[in-house]
Amino acid sequence: MLDVFITSRVRRKIIVIYAKYPDFKTDVRGLAKLIKEDAGNIQRELKRLEKVGFLTSERQGNTKVYSTNKQFPIFRELQSIVLKSQRANQQKRNGGV
Repeated sequence: MLDVFITSRVRRKIIVIYAKYPDFKTDVRGLAKLIKEDAGNIQRELKRLEKVGFLTSERQGNTKVYSTNKQFPIFRELQSIVLKSQRANQQKRNGGV
């Protein structure tokens, strides 16, 4: 369902992770392992999402760690959309139950 609105597969996966788990923090490599996508594509999308304010980052040694900006103006709405979308997908898989 989210794929209609968020056409970038990598960006969609990142938004789902950070909206569903707002306390989640990781670096590019950790996220690449988790969502099984290329680290270069992930890094590009993380930078975009940080630029618009959805994510924040902090340096931990030589590593940049990203986390959800819970103060993002539409964070709650986006989180609600992600959760509803996942419930709808789950219902489809379970035969509409």
